[in-house]
Amino acid sequence: MNDQKEKPILKDPDIYPSAEVLKDTMGKNYPAYEKLMAVITRDDIGLIPEWRYYNDGNNWLCKITYKKKTIIWLSVWADHFKVGFYFNKKTAPGVFDLDIPQEIKDRFTEASEGKEFKLLVIDVKEGIELEVVKILIEYKKKVK
Repeated sequence: MNDQKEKPILKDPDIYPSAEVLKDTMGKNYPAYEKLMAVITRDDIGLIPEWRYYNDGNNWLCKITYKKKTIIWLSVWADHFKVGFYFNKKTAPGVFDLDIPQEIKDRFTEASEGKEFKLLVIDVKEGIELEVVKILIEYKKKVK
């Protein structure tokens, strides 16, 4: 399926995803992205976003870190953006104890069975559950 909605869309290594590029690319979802960035870069949360082009996926991704630890991966798609959190076998079970919607926990279970690193992905379209993202950030920051 070659539908652009099914693939990340920041493919050109020569076009850095500046605010202007992201605004043009994300359209109505850009305010949700801005809101997310404003929250995660506050002093009390302290995350640092860094856009990089990754040759293995031929795509720009935003690696969001706390100190030297990767907390979130962000990718831009045709009609939304995604935030992804990786957990290892030791830390994944703790996700189910968090105060986040059961629907997210169910998707996490389905997407991660049997894998060494388990990926929890949240699709963001026009709005974002910042409280859920903040809960996941705080959990990810404190686990090893």
